[in-house]
Amino acid sequence: QVQLVESGGGLVQPGGSLRLSCAASGSFFRFATMGWYRQAPEKQRELVAIITSGGNTEYADSVKGRFTISGDNAKNTVYLQMNSLKPEDTAVYYCNYRLGALDYWGQGTQVTVSS
Repeated sequence: QVQLVESGGGLVQPGGSLRLSCAASGSFFRFATMGWYRQAPEKQRELVAIITSGGNTEYADSVKGRFTISGDNAKNTVYLQMNSLKPEDTAVYYCNYRLGALDYWGQGTQVTVSS
């Protein structure tokens, strides 16, 4: 069993920055693909960024150049640094852990970008 606990969400003005954290319990963190997804009101959940066990990253086109995903195996934690935030980035952000058939989600953290 893997538990994921997100933190770092909040209210920020357009152009501002936030860093989300996702701490994972359990073993084999360094072998998993970790991801951040988001879901805005009345929209489907969408991929924001993922990082593989080998350190490869992928980003949604809408966040390329603004967001950076990174991981710390010693702390079993994955981060999402979000810069130049826009109102359209407003959503609940979810952390995801995938390893083989294992697929776990965090409870989500709200990010609101508004003046």
